[in-house]
Amino acid sequence: MQEKGSISIHTENIFPIIKKFLYSDNEIFLRELVSNAVDATQKIKRLASLGQYNGELGDLRVEVAFDEAKKTITISDNGLGMTAEEIKKYINQIAFSGATEFMEKFKEAKDANEIIGRFGLGFYSAFMVADKVEIQTLSYQEGAEPAYWVCDGSTEFEIGEGVLAERGTEITLYINSESEEFLSQYKLQEILDKYCKFLPVPIKFGTKTEQEEDGVDEEGKPKYIDVQIDNIINDTNPIWTKAPSELKDQDYLDFYKQLYPFSEDPLFWIHLNVDYPFNLTGVLYFPKLKNDFEISKNKIKLFSRQVFITDEVKDIVPEFLMLLHGVIDSPDIPLNVSRSFLQADSNVKKINSYITKKVADKLSELFKADRKAYEEKWTDIGLFVKYGLVSEDKFYDKAKDFVLVTNTKKENFTLPEYKEKVEGNQTDKDGQLVYIYTNDPAKQDSFIQSANKKGYDILVMNSPIDNHFISQLEQKLEKTSLKRVDADVADKLIKKDEAPESVLTDEQSTKVKDIFNKAINKPAYSVQLESLNPDELPVTVTMDEFMRRMKDMAAMGGGMGFYGNMPDNYKVIVNGNHKLITRILQEDNEEVQAQLSKQAFDLALLSQGLLTGAELTEFVNRSVNLI
Repeated sequence: MQEKGSISIHTENIFPIIKKFLYSDNEIFLRELVSNAVDATQKIKRLASLGQYNGELGDLRVEVAFDEAKKTITISDNGLGMTAEEIKKYINQIAFSGATEFMEKFKEAKDANEIIGRFGLGFYSAFMVADKVEIQTLSYQEGAEPAYWVCDGSTEFEIGEGVLAERGTEITLYINSESEEFLSQYKLQEILDKYCKFLPVPIKFGTKTEQEEDGVDEEGKPKYIDVQIDNIINDTNPIWTKAPSELKDQDYLDFYKQLYPFSEDPLFWIHLNVDYPFNLTGVLYFPKLKNDFEISKNKIKLFSRQVFITDEVKDIVPEFLMLLHGVIDSPDIPLNVSRSFLQADSNVKKINSYITKKVADKLSELFKADRKAYEEKWTDIGLFVKYGLVSEDKFYDKAKDFVLVTNTKKENFTLPEYKEKVEGNQTDKDGQLVYIYTNDPAKQDSFIQSANKKGYDILVMNSPIDNHFISQLEQKLEKTSLKRVDADVADKLIKKDEAPESVLTDEQSTKVKDIFNKAINKPAYSVQLESLNPDELPVTVTMDEFMRRMKDMAAMGGGMGFYGNMPDNYKVIVNGNHKLITRILQEDNEEVQAQLSKQAFDLALLSQGLLTGAELTEFVNRSVNLI
């Protein structure tokens, strides 16, 4: 049996297009060829289980080998094998059945991944790195003869009699000069670890040295010798393929370390396992987070039948859970030509909803089962929960029962609990409930202490998502608003009917305003005289809650650019009932009046972190003189 032929392509040669991607994602050739070998191995196992193959299965495995001197990489399996006719069908015809459409669509493709995985082209990814590819194969079918196929990267191929004596397929790649980086133990191990670490059939890549006990020495201590064993690179039964009932906590922790060797232990995990209306397995881990949105190296990995596909999973996993770690495996996720970019599809939407529900159920279960342990983890999981509340209405409906708010005394409350705690003292004269919060307890301490004197409770809202969380609470909670503790003086944070009477006449009030306006002399600061408790500070500097919130959102890229470009404007609230104001009025020397006013104003700025540079130096010098 000897045959030569030409692969029929109507437009232009396919191989230069495949080779064009040499410098992009050429490593995927190994994923494709090993995956094909695994499929062939699993198919023979399936036929045996159905009674359609009665021969010896033997030790089913896939082997990857390379020869640096001969510049070859070989992928072999003892799976189904192929006859010469099957080679013609699967390698020559099916691969190119859509060749015309392929050529039109992908001659301008920018990425190797855009062309692999379509029209059976996985095998042809070999030509990204090889000048010549040979197949030696022997079919499992009774009486089959070994077959041979070779192609040199042109459209010419040759089929002949093969040399294999045992069932299976051996594919040899003659690596081209631009791709010799792949003729390296380290490089091939790295690619196999990335794509093939959890394939369901053992993948052998060379051997490794292990120590084995070999008797004892004169002192009775064990002796060891070095032995060479097969280097099996994969775990064929990763934990997501097992039932949760078979697994202990340590199994989940060990697997996490396998995925992310240098990470701290996760907080907890969720085992995904569903077979209707789609097939999905996996394990998602909640990692310990720092209190910022750091770009996470440890992304969720997407597999399809244990073959690694991508770690870009934004359509499958709800956005607020993108900071989770772990693995999702589903043969039902539709992959487009790249096998790495997900297509919009009803299954993807269902999977997204399923994951949201599973996460909400797990958090609810943790909260109900052990509230103390849940509260201890809140610093880490609060970011996920708040992000979910803000971005997904369905998640809000569940999470509103287990989201926590924390006050400056480090006490945690659910939303209903907190409402019950503060509504007696923090409801204004119009029946509006006011939650007061700080985003920087250290910087805003003087404001917090003033509010505490009035019996007000202060929440801590200092995570990156809290600006949006605050807005969400105001939308969802009935007759409730949130104010930052430094948005106004304590007496004015919650408008009540009672207010201290002013000790100043109208004339004195006007005079005080004039003195402060002259002393401050800054257009961004508008002076306002208020009748406050005499124990409050003489001068307080605040920014309007709405304006500050808009500017904060603009700074986070929240689409409020108009506000972000506006200059900062502050209110200078002068407490007309404070004894310092009386003293300033009684002072005959205008220079001393100005000095005292400026000193009180600078103290207010200092408490807000707004006093810097030359003004701070001037304040220090003035303070020394006043002493």
